Amino acid sequence: MSFIEQYAQLANVDLFAEMRKPEESPMVGRPFYLDFDTLRLLSNDHWKRQAHGVPAGTFLLCSYANAADDVDEAVLVRVLAPTPLPSDSDIVAAMVDYYKEGDSSLDQYTRSEFQFSGLECRVLGTFYREGNTVLFGGDIENFESPHNYLCVKPSPRLLEYIVNFREGGVVSGTGNIRIGSVRYSASRRLAAAEPEVPVFVSTYDFLGKRTALFGMTRTGKSNSVKKIVQATRELIAGGSATLDGQAVQPIGQIIFDINGEYANANQQDDGTAIFEQYEDATRYSVQAKPGFRTMKLNFHRSIAEGHSLLASLLSDDTAGYTRAFRAIVWEVPDAQDHSATTRYERRVACYRACLHAAGFSAGNGSTVRFQSSNDIRKSGIAGLGDVDPHNGISLDDAAAWFSAVWENYDKDPFAEYKASHGGREWADEDLKTLMQFLTRRAQPGQGANELGFRKLAPHRGLHTPSVGESFERDIVNELRVGGIVIVDLSQGNPRVQRTFTDGLCGAIFDDAMRRFVSNEAANFVQMYFEEAHNLFPRRNETDLTLIYNRLAKEGQKLRLGLVYATQEVSSISASILKNTQNWFVSHLNNREELREVEKYYDFGDFTDSLRRTNDKGFIRLKTDSNTFIVPIQVDRFQVPFRVAAAAGPGGAAPETNGVAHDGA
Repeated sequence: MSFIEQYAQLANVDLFAEMRKPEESPMVGRPFYLDFDTLRLLSNDHWKRQAHGVPAGTFLLCSYANAADDVDEAVLVRVLAPTPLPSDSDIVAAMVDYYKEGDSSLDQYTRSEFQFSGLECRVLGTFYREGNTVLFGGDIENFESPHNYLCVKPSPRLLEYIVNFREGGVVSGTGNIRIGSVRYSASRRLAAAEPEVPVFVSTYDFLGKRTALFGMTRTGKSNSVKKIVQATRELIAGGSATLDGQAVQPIGQIIFDINGEYANANQQDDGTAIFEQYEDATRYSVQAKPGFRTMKLNFHRSIAEGHSLLASLLSDDTAGYTRAFRAIVWEVPDAQDHSATTRYERRVACYRACLHAAGFSAGNGSTVRFQSSNDIRKSGIAGLGDVDPHNGISLDDAAAWFSAVWENYDKDPFAEYKASHGGREWADEDLKTLMQFLTRRAQPGQGANELGFRKLAPHRGLHTPSVGESFERDIVNELRVGGIVIVDLSQGNPRVQRTFTDGLCGAIFDDAMRRFVSNEAANFVQMYFEEAHNLFPRRNETDLTLIYNRLAKEGQKLRLGLVYATQEVSSISASILKNTQNWFVSHLNNREELREVEKYYDFGDFTDSLRRTNDKGFIRLKTDSNTFIVPIQVDRFQVPFRVAAAAGPGGAAPETNGVAHDGA
């Protein structure tokens, strides 16, 4: 039985009939306090044993206690912690006396009294029937005196129905995939006596949405990412997936792999690296490696892209002329504007001369072409009359030509040009910056006293003299046909990692925005970020125009999904967190990170257990179409992925190839 078929069977469950079967859904207590947010109930040891334990986080159903009452309504609550009973002080006093008496035995009445305890629960919402449809509301419409209610622990079959109930109810169809099983606690002696309860997710929850995976290293984040990648690929494998009445086109997926664990075989993943599972995945690397495409630019051809990359790499340089270099804009002017075109061509030629001087090879026979003037060629200045740039000159000649211009820029014919053109200079500010960069001279006539083009030399390893398209365009094209792209950034320094990631994200966003404004069809593209705290804007970042903030705010309308993983929740921009719909939260070891998490949804119910338990794959899960958080054990990503026959909801689990479901 497939996961889809197993999930579809849940639609046949009658929640209200099932919860009224005491042999399957045992009673765990009777409420003595109830309001719109909180329920407190009286329980005892016997009821808890019958229910195989009531750990923190347990889901309970509270219905009307009168068996003759046929109202199909049940309040869903989550067990939080013990709560005091009015008789507790007397019970404690009696226990102390009993301990002091030594070997004396308890009478039956006292033993019974000692077994009672109170539990405090969070009200999550109400299941109710409307016509023939079961609905769930995230609150209580009305509550009566607590003595009217009875609290039961759902049977495994009924629990499966509850945790997989979504906004549209439990429905069959594509997109549903098993993610794991319900898990309430790290200790599982009593839970082992009950059947495993599978938890499914809808892949549609991830498409174009924001998904966060928070937890310490080696607590299951990467394993969960692989499950999402797998679910996304499986969604379109059958070709029948639809969304809003339209067929879902092949979904592009790109993984920004900071540690190289998705792009390379490694011992800790035991053959489950994504590239090993999907032969059609394309791998890119900053450095040349077998099996990888190299992320290099031809800086001489991709002027704007190459300059943007250099500007990012020089962003920490505070020198005035370097800031001016970073600020140059390479917008191609209208061809009909001859003056602007002439100035643009001069800037390009001088910039390429800078690249050439810094060791960015353009290949044999490469030339530049731009307009000079007769006055300059006939000025008698050495080096300016020997060649005519309009006919094309080599980069060596271009470097010498612009050096001669800057050396004599405060003399005629350049001074005369300014006087005869209403104060407009022959060279605009950007060209003067480039000549300063090329000659390493702050002012005309001075000696070389700056680093200039030498600042570019350390980055020439990012350049290739090939004439193909830029890797950014190649990657965007692959994503648009539904490919999986893995960008291995493990061999780059943090500055290079951020630069390449920012540039790629910008290229994907720009392509999506272009398609959106031109009303052009676009497929979904899912973007995955490991170690997101190294890439995303910091918590106190106020610039909402940064690419990651724009992806968080505008990505959904552009069909761009964001999946990010980190152990430093507090470092992530609030703008991104506020726009996140899906949450996978595992062990976090300090209160600062947990304080950030508990701001969202009802994660405050789990902060103590999240800090205390560090089991791999023990996740608290909130998805977009599910109203409440479900504690689960994520299944381990399997190799090869296959499904065994299952006994149906609440029955046997899918085949695991002999590997326990303990996360990765």
